Amino acid sequence: MIRGSLPALVTPFSNGAVDYEALESLVEWQIAEGSHGLVPVGTTGESPTLTHDEHEEVVAFVVKVAKGRVPVVAGAGSNNTAEAIRLLKHAEKVGADAALVVTPYYNKPTQAGLIAHFTALAQASSLPIIIYNIPGRSVVDMMPDTMGELAKLPSIIGVKDATGKIERVSMQRASCGADFVQVSGEDATALGFNAHGGVGCISVTANVAPKLCAEFQEATLAGDYARALEYQDRLMPLHTAIFLEPGLAGAKYGLSRLGRCSAEVRLPLLGVTEKTAEAIDAAMRHAGILN
Repeated sequence: MIRGSLPALVTPFSNGAVDYEALESLVEWQIAEGSHGLVPVGTTGESPTLTHDEHEEVVAFVVKVAKGRVPVVAGAGSNNTAEAIRLLKHAEKVGADAALVVTPYYNKPTQAGLIAHFTALAQASSLPIIIYNIPGRSVVDMMPDTMGELAKLPSIIGVKDATGKIERVSMQRASCGADFVQVSGEDATALGFNAHGGVGCISVTANVAPKLCAEFQEATLAGDYARALEYQDRLMPLHTAIFLEPGLAGAKYGLSRLGRCSAEVRLPLLGVTEKTAEAIDAAMRHAGILN
């Protein structure tokens, strides 16, 4: 169910408020361009600065617009276990297909604490859970053995791995089993990630280049790595340029150049600088998605 290219959707804003008209248009465009799933209200969806009400409203809205055409994996993470349970239950209630739950950030739990946190979530809801392991932001790294323990729980079905360590895929296959869903959280290394046994990417770049990212993933999943490498060569400058500054700001700038939504972000983030904008423009032209 969870495989291929799943854009970590931006949350478009207009004058400080969520722009639901633009969001609906983005969802329709992503599906039409071939994206294999949608991930609303992850970090790229500006979850840290959405209110709790906005968070829940955006998840419910994306589920409603998608109408079951592609899986919706709702962002539902928190460093507060009780809050994560609330978000998880809401995602289940409104019909999301799975939830993306980040390892608790800032309070730095032990590996035993991670097991306790995710076990509590799994016991609170039957919604499938994708663990989001991103030590660069959460400052805690879920080890493969820990993930292997959690993979024994029926609702813990996979991981979004943003460690940047390609060998983790093979290590997690050993600890979690070959059927455990592993998707990359890092666009630039998604090619190698899938070669090691991954099955997709929750992608920032796919906001801007959904068709190319979907076709790239389809090539890797078909074992056509020569074709996938051609896509990689087209997309790599865009992967790099979008992340010269915070990736969501880069993605929103790229979408604004395509006329898809405003480049507006919420503080403490800012829109991209002129130098980064020029780099994104050049990368979009290289990829063939901007004239």
